[in-house]
Amino acid sequence: MRAVRAISGLWRWRRNPLCRATDLAEAWVALAALLLVLLAAPLAGVLAGGAAQDALQRSVREQHRARHLVTATVVRELDRSPLDVDPETSTGRDMRTRVLADWTAPDGTARRGPVLAGLKDPRPGEVFRIWTDRHGRMVTRPLDSATASTHAVLAGFGAALVAGGLVEGGRRLIVWRMVRRRYARWDQAWDRAGPDWGRTGTGS
Repeated sequence: MRAVRAISGLWRWRRNPLCRATDLAEAWVALAALLLVLLAAPLAGVLAGGAAQDALQRSVREQHRARHLVTATVVRELDRSPLDVDPETSTGRDMRTRVLADWTAPDGTARRGPVLAGLKDPRPGEVFRIWTDRHGRMVTRPLDSATASTHAVLAGFGAALVAGGLVEGGRRLIVWRMVRRRYARWDQAWDRAGPDWGRTGTGS
């Protein structure tokens, strides 16, 4: 709002004999800052969001090429650990069962190891699906395209906010320095006029 008021005052101050050069300079600084916020901040958001989208979608493709969904078979149930929580749930309250399982890697290698299975009462021979790399080592679920796009949008929005904040911070710093210089000039003027202020015939 301060920038808008300063900009609206540009035309009022333009021909005002009481207008100081610093007033006009502050208004022009505010106008420049507003234009940068309206133009540069959205541009920064678009560029950052586009770059993030390209990088994330490339990561999605790479993960889907490198990770495979395979079928695992329960050998037996293992003792439950208090840390056996599904890392993909938002609340972390959905417990998974820890089992010893067999599975075949995409390269044909037979694998066996402890796995967190989304089975309430696992029994030997029961099957479920897990994500592995091509050698059969367990990996997390690959990132999906929709989630990647959401992250890219958030990155662009954050970049726009940061750009706008930097512009506003620069404007405040410039105005602060201008005000400091103005006060310094006032102090100098008072120092010069102080000894004779109010005396009859001063300056005659």
